Amino acid sequence: MNDDGLSHRDFFGARDQTGEAWFRPHHFHFRPAAFVQPCAGADFRLPPPTRARHLFLAIWRNPVGTTVFYASVLTHMGLVLRAIYMRRSLVMPKGETAQIVLGLLIPLLLIDHVIGTRIAHELYGYFDDYETVVEQLWIKNPANGARQVLGVIAVWFHGCIGIHFWLRYRPWYAGSAPLLLALAILVPVLSVLGFVQMGRTLADPSYQLATNPYEVNLNAHYLQDPEVRARIAAVRAGLYGAFSASLLIVVVARARRRLKERLDQVAVHYPGGEVIRVPRGFTVLEASRLGGLPHYSVCGGKGQCSTCRVQILGDYESLPAPDKMEQTTLKRINAGPDVRLACQLRPDRDVAVAPLLVPAVETALPANSQETSPGREREIAVLFVDIRHFTTLTETRLPFDVVFLLNRYFAIIGKAVEQAGGRLDKFIGDGAMALFGLGTTPEEACRQALTAAAAIVAEIEKLASELADELTLPLRIAIGIHTGPAVVGTMGYGRVRSMTAIGDTVNVASRLESAAKEFEAAIVISEPVATLAGADLSGIESREINVRGRALPLKVYVIPREKAAEPLKGKD
Repeated sequence: MNDDGLSHRDFFGARDQTGEAWFRPHHFHFRPAAFVQPCAGADFRLPPPTRARHLFLAIWRNPVGTTVFYASVLTHMGLVLRAIYMRRSLVMPKGETAQIVLGLLIPLLLIDHVIGTRIAHELYGYFDDYETVVEQLWIKNPANGARQVLGVIAVWFHGCIGIHFWLRYRPWYAGSAPLLLALAILVPVLSVLGFVQMGRTLADPSYQLATNPYEVNLNAHYLQDPEVRARIAAVRAGLYGAFSASLLIVVVARARRRLKERLDQVAVHYPGGEVIRVPRGFTVLEASRLGGLPHYSVCGGKGQCSTCRVQILGDYESLPAPDKMEQTTLKRINAGPDVRLACQLRPDRDVAVAPLLVPAVETALPANSQETSPGREREIAVLFVDIRHFTTLTETRLPFDVVFLLNRYFAIIGKAVEQAGGRLDKFIGDGAMALFGLGTTPEEACRQALTAAAAIVAEIEKLASELADELTLPLRIAIGIHTGPAVVGTMGYGRVRSMTAIGDTVNVASRLESAAKEFEAAIVISEPVATLAGADLSGIESREINVRGRALPLKVYVIPREKAAEPLKGKD
């Protein structure tokens, strides 16, 4: 079953994605081809798109290309109709709504195009070159031409939305999104301009058609023969009828299920007194969304986070047991037996629940919205840096001098982190946090973090020498570096939102920065960082420290100031 608000990847069912995942790229690769050909017409002549047509027909009209294309179309449509039926509610984010509506419009807009080209070609040898097709759409039947333009644009943006939903959580996607958006807009614009220019060229009385007389006569016979026209009309009626019948079957099946479910409903009670009745089999999260109640669900209802969790008020033991995925998530947060994930719990009786993370009214997301960048667990390296004895250093200095010092200090950190390939996450007072590995391997992330740390220490030494006469104490810093899994995502409120990381790895890195102060060292790194980076730490002191929340001590390497400014060498 699908929860409302799922991404396109999950729209087809979390456990039934294999077919759609395979057919999506195969189906979409035909769409750019349909746009590239008219783009070639933007140079005011017909030969370029005609030459492009020969290239693409080699793909479309060979047995393999035909099989893959039409199989992907039929499978895609079947999965969409199945998904519409499987959804318990059609309340969903705007992006998904647009994608579904466009997908359902595509057959209605393009069936005539398929009949007038591929089917007519196969049945009657109709020569559907660009001159013929554009002449029909631009000169003889402009209404069909307008519908054709709307159809191909619907296909393009339907596919673009799907690709966006498919790729948006990839680490590289955020940086590539502006370019991809520009291409998504530019391609259909150029395509339409090419079509318009080809139409204007054909409408020019001085233009000489390149189609040979035999092909012209063959096409004229096809267009004028009553028997042919009657058969084509029957094919058209059959295709429209098949699509309409398929959609009607889905609508009737949903209505039948809805009627049956109305007789078998459960009530979900909320702390505010709200009671939402839903058919048996709905999740608690679906109930919240149907009732318009704000309910956090950062992962989109896939059971991969715990933000939608609820406490069961009353008998929790008689509810359906959590599946393996829900058990894993609940175990990670040490949830009690009366805590369940709202996106996974499908009560088979009336139930009272209390959401444990309640959005304030003024900060709540709409009930049917999705986060643009939900958390994603990644293996990263985290670096914390802080100025030692900062209060003592600045208590006698003018505020403007303190600001000057901090800006110089922050500039050193930011430059070192970015040059090493990391991301400056945030400044916290006189400290800073940096992330490494958002777009690379854990091994490379650890090497980048160590490189940045050495550069920071070296530049701070120069700044300390420069300001030695002005400061009451030597300017010293403490750095802690740890690596491991962390949840990386966009967090915050309103305009104050940014990508950051949370989790045990971040907490341990912060603890190592504190340990560096305790040990009077410049850098303290954990053993996993040293191992992944392949650093040669012979001659570097190692210790074991206790970290709050961890049962076992953590082995760390303590790098003194004298050695910290030199990049660590790799093992031979």
